[in-house]
Amino acid sequence: MENGELLLPLKGVGGGAKQFYSIKEVAKMFNLNPSALRFWETKFEQIAPLKNKGTRFYSREDISQIRLIHYLLKIRGMTIAGAHLRLKDNKDETVNQEEIYNRLEQIRHDLQTIIDALDDYEKR
Repeated sequence: MENGELLLPLKGVGGGAKQFYSIKEVAKMFNLNPSALRFWETKFEQIAPLKNKGTRFYSREDISQIRLIHYLLKIRGMTIAGAHLRLKDNKDETVNQEEIYNRLEQIRHDLQTIIDALDDYEKR
């Protein structure tokens, strides 16, 4: 799966959960440029990172919102206006669809791992 980062747990150094993430860390989770996140902040009020001297700190809630917006814009191919409407009118349904999509992508990844292992076994 190309965007396997989407399914990674949010952990800090030493394995503990972090409270906040830098723009670079969040961009990497979604395979985006930091400029895309800054742009999305101007278009979606749901993304509201804390800012300290220009440095952005994204909470887990911000990341959940970014995950939904990423799903709508990058996976579903919606426009910003379409994503706004979808989040306004059908947020619960969108959350469910995004969760299903991520589960299916994880299953696809797991199946590919099994296929690769079987191929390696047959080559012996």
